[in-house]
Amino acid sequence: MLFFKKKIKPSHQAYAVVTGAGSGIGRSFALEIAKRGGQVVCADINLAAAEETVQLISQTTGQKAFAESCDVGKKEDVERVANQAENLFNHPVTLVINNAGVGLGGKFDEMTLEDWQWCMHVNLWGVIHGCHFFVPKFKQQGYGAIINVASAAGFTAAPEMTAYNVTKSSVLALSETLSAELHQDNIRVNVLCPTLVPTNIMKNGRLPSNYSGLADDLLQNHAFVTSDQVAQKTLNNLDKGILYTIPQPDAKLFWLMKRASPTLYTKMLGVGYPWFKRFVK
Repeated sequence: MLFFKKKIKPSHQAYAVVTGAGSGIGRSFALEIAKRGGQVVCADINLAAAEETVQLISQTTGQKAFAESCDVGKKEDVERVANQAENLFNHPVTLVINNAGVGLGGKFDEMTLEDWQWCMHVNLWGVIHGCHFFVPKFKQQGYGAIINVASAAGFTAAPEMTAYNVTKSSVLALSETLSAELHQDNIRVNVLCPTLVPTNIMKNGRLPSNYSGLADDLLQNHAFVTSDQVAQKTLNNLDKGILYTIPQPDAKLFWLMKRASPTLYTKMLGVGYPWFKRFVK
């Protein structure tokens, strides 16, 4: 089926699965898809939060939406949701948004292996599982679309965010690879790389005590865009066949600086790091 080659927008009338749909960017994605005439399975480890999103969709759009409990780091959960979604829609899934994520910060030598495993369980394996169980379905039906939520952290490489940076850079690499590999299969891919967006990711994450207040203030009071704006821009880029969504000017600046001179960029981070440490103490 030449779905996208007929210029049909993949974000419109979509049958979508959104992970981490109980709050933040995930909830915004689910609401925006419903506004565009789509149906959504709202998957979240917090079922009550997913049900709240479903209620909001019903109240604001009248579109069908379903709540499913899902720990994206568990392959059994993601496989169940992938299969259940088709039954709930009575239609193949056409769009998956691998959004669920957690925040983690701290010095590399103070990170435990359990911290690493916890972060990778959600941020990396969650995306891998989502792609693993949906790509074969998309290839079989002849079309589909994937949005993977990474972060500007995937290329900015800020100090004291090692595990988080590693997971997000991996999601970026995965998305770039899939975009090239799946192009001939009529499967579109977009990777979202934001900086600060007002969400609960840091409140529900693991941060050193001296960072938590600063991080919350930055997210809630100094973000350039809202989660709704991020979702709208990402879906619009997906419709246009654009691979990268870098929604904020600071993220675009870091992206350009690192691509222009990676060595100089890294040196600048090293020079600025001592100043940053004095600032947060």
